[in-house]
Amino acid sequence: MTAPITREDPRPWQQALRAQFPIVTGHPELAYLDSAATAQKPQAVLDAVQTYLTTSNANAARGTYTWANRTTELVERTRGRVARFLGDDRPEHSAVHFTGGTTEGLRSIARDWLPGFLRDGDEIVVPDADHQANITPWLEVQRLLDREGVHVRVVPMPYQSGSGDYDHRALTERAGPRTRFVATTHVHHVYGSDMNVQRIREAVGPDAVICLDAAQSVGHLPVSVAELDVDFVVFSGHKALALPGSGAVWARQARGPAFVPGGWSGTPNTVGIASLEAALDWLEAAGVDRIERWTADLAARLTEGLRRLDAYEILGCPLSLAADTTVQRRQGIVTLRHRAIDSGDLGFILFSHGFMVRSDHHCQGDAGEKTGSVRVSLHVYNTVEEIDRLLSVLASLP
Repeated sequence: MTAPITREDPRPWQQALRAQFPIVTGHPELAYLDSAATAQKPQAVLDAVQTYLTTSNANAARGTYTWANRTTELVERTRGRVARFLGDDRPEHSAVHFTGGTTEGLRSIARDWLPGFLRDGDEIVVPDADHQANITPWLEVQRLLDREGVHVRVVPMPYQSGSGDYDHRALTERAGPRTRFVATTHVHHVYGSDMNVQRIREAVGPDAVICLDAAQSVGHLPVSVAELDVDFVVFSGHKALALPGSGAVWARQARGPAFVPGGWSGTPNTVGIASLEAALDWLEAAGVDRIERWTADLAARLTEGLRRLDAYEILGCPLSLAADTTVQRRQGIVTLRHRAIDSGDLGFILFSHGFMVRSDHHCQGDAGEKTGSVRVSLHVYNTVEEIDRLLSVLASLP
C-alpha cells in the first residue's frame, strides 16, 4: 500500500506529535487503538500535573494564601479556556461547570435541571442506540417524575436502517409541540459517524432543548457551539488527552432556567482541571482540524482495506468505507466483526500481535447492536504503519 494518505504529506507533523506521548514511544511493540475509551496523554499534560502538584496544590475558593489563590485562578481560567475551545462567542451568557466526565455531566443535567423544566404531558427524545450514559439518565428522570404524578412521554430517536445515523426526516414526523428535550450524540461511539446535530434543530423546532454528548468529538475534531444550536455540550477530559475524572458541562443558559449543579459544591478535581487546561492548549497548538483529518484518513485506510476482506463485516454506513467516498466520512472509529471468530476471541488474538482494541458491546443501548464487535479507535499518535500491520494480521486469520 502507498504511504501518502492526504493531499500534502502530514507525516512529519504527526511524527513530531507522536513523539510527545511517553507511553506510546515507550512501547513501540504495541499499538494503542482504544482512544474512544480513553486517550493517551502528551508530555505537556504530564508536566502541567507535576508542576501544579509541586508548586500550587491547594483547595479552590477556600483560602486567602498564595497557593489557594493560584488554584482558584486556575479553576476560573480553565472555565474560560473550555468556552473558548468550544467556540463560544458569547461566554458572558453561558456557563461552564466541571464534572468527573460525560456520564456525571449528563446525570447532573438529568437530576438537577431537567425535572424542573418538564411538565405533565411533555415529551423527551432519547437516543436508545447510543451510549448508555446518554440513555439511562433520561429514563430515570421519566420514572422519577412519574412517581410524582408528572407523566412524560419518551420518544425513541429514529435511526436509518443499516447505517446507525439519525433519521432526521422521521424525527420531524415524531416531534411535536410537546417535544421539550432532545438527547443527542455528536460522534457515535460505535459507528464513528458525525450524527449531523444541526439537522436535529431543524427537526424539533426552535424551542426544544438539545443536549449534546460530545465525548467522542471534543479533542478529536473542531466543535463550535456558535455553529451548533444546542443548549448543553458535555464531554470527558480523559478522552481529550486530560486526566481521568475530569470533564465539563457547557450550558448555553438560553432555553429554560439556568443550569446549576445541585447540592453543596465540594472540593473540585483541581489536578484534573490543571490537566484539562494543558490538554486544550496542546490540542489547539497541534490543530484539532488537522487531528481530525489524520484520524479520518487512517479510518478510511482501514475501512478500505477491510472492504477487500470477505471475512469481516464493518458496522455503520457502508457508503463511508472507501477512501474516496463522496459521503460523510468516519471520525476515527471503525467497528468490525469477523464472520466466524467471536469478537472477544478476536480481541485476544489481536493483542497477541500487539494491538489494543475494545472487544464487547461498547455500552450501547437496547436498540443497538445485539452481537459484540471489535472497535478500533484512533488518535493523532496512531500511524499508517500500525493500520497496515493491523490489516495484515486481520487478513491472515481464516
